[in-house]
Amino acid sequence: MYIGSHLSISKGFKAAGNVALEIGANTFQFFTRNPRGGKAKELSIKDIEGLKKIMKDNEFGPLLAHAPYTLNMASHKEDTWDFAKRAFQDDLKRLETIPCSLYNFHPGSHTGKGIEYGIERIATGLNEVITGNESTMILLEAMSGKGTEVGSTFEELKAIIDKVKYSELMGVCIDTCHIYSAGYDIVNELDDVLEKFHKTIGIDKLKAIHLNDSMTEFDSHKDRHEKIGKGTLGLEAIVNIIKHPQLKDIPFLLETPNELEGYKEEIKLLKEYV
Repeated sequence: MYIGSHLSISKGFKAAGNVALEIGANTFQFFTRNPRGGKAKELSIKDIEGLKKIMKDNEFGPLLAHAPYTLNMASHKEDTWDFAKRAFQDDLKRLETIPCSLYNFHPGSHTGKGIEYGIERIATGLNEVITGNESTMILLEAMSGKGTEVGSTFEELKAIIDKVKYSELMGVCIDTCHIYSAGYDIVNELDDVLEKFHKTIGIDKLKAIHLNDSMTEFDSHKDRHEKIGKGTLGLEAIVNIIKHPQLKDIPFLLETPNELEGYKEEIKLLKEYV
C-alpha cells in the first residue's frame, strides 16, 4: 500500500522525503506553489536528486502535486482564467523536472454561469495549455458540490475529460470526504459507487485518493475533513476502501486536520489493517 500525507516543501523536496520516512509514509502530496497565492519555489537540481534517491531506496509510490486553491479554470473572469492557465502551464513544465507523475487540481467554480459553462471553460483552458508531450498525468479532483463547484458528479468529470484533446493524459483523484458529501455512499455501497465510476469514467482513470473522514453527514455538499475514524465515514469504511482490490495499488494521501504526529499515528493505524 502506498500511503502518505500532505507535506510542506518549504525546506526542499529532500527534506519532505525525509519527513515522509519519519511518519511512516512511502509517498506524499505537496503544493506546487503558494496555495493561497501563486508564487512558486525555485527548483534545485541537487535537492531533487536527493528526493529521487530517497524514493528509490525506500520504494516510494507516485507522488501527488496539488495545484493552488487560487487556480479557477472555470472562471468567466479573464484575469482569473488567464492566471489559472499560466500557473497550470508553469506547473506542468516544472513537473517534468520533479519526480512526480501526478498533478491534481480542483476543476473550479462557475460562479453563477452554470455547470455547462464551467465544463466548457475548464476544457477550453486545458486544451490551451496541454501539449500532449507531458509525462505527467493530470487529475481532476472530485468535489463535494458546495456552492458553484464543478466536478461533484462522475458525469461532470467525464464531460470535462471527453472535451480535452489529449484525454489520455487526464485522470481523476477521488476525495473520500468530498464524494461522500456529494451523495456517493462509500460507507454502505462502496462496490456500487466504484461500479458507477467504472461505467461512467473507467476505473483505469482513477489515479489517486485523498483519504479523509468527514465532519458532515452524507449528501451534505459540504467540504469539512475530519481525522480518520472520527467522522461520519468511520474507521470501518475507510479500512474497506484501502483494502478494496480495485484500489490497492492507488496512492492514498491524507488531508486530515493533523500535524505530523497525527499523520504518523493515522498511517500506523491504517497499516495495521493491510
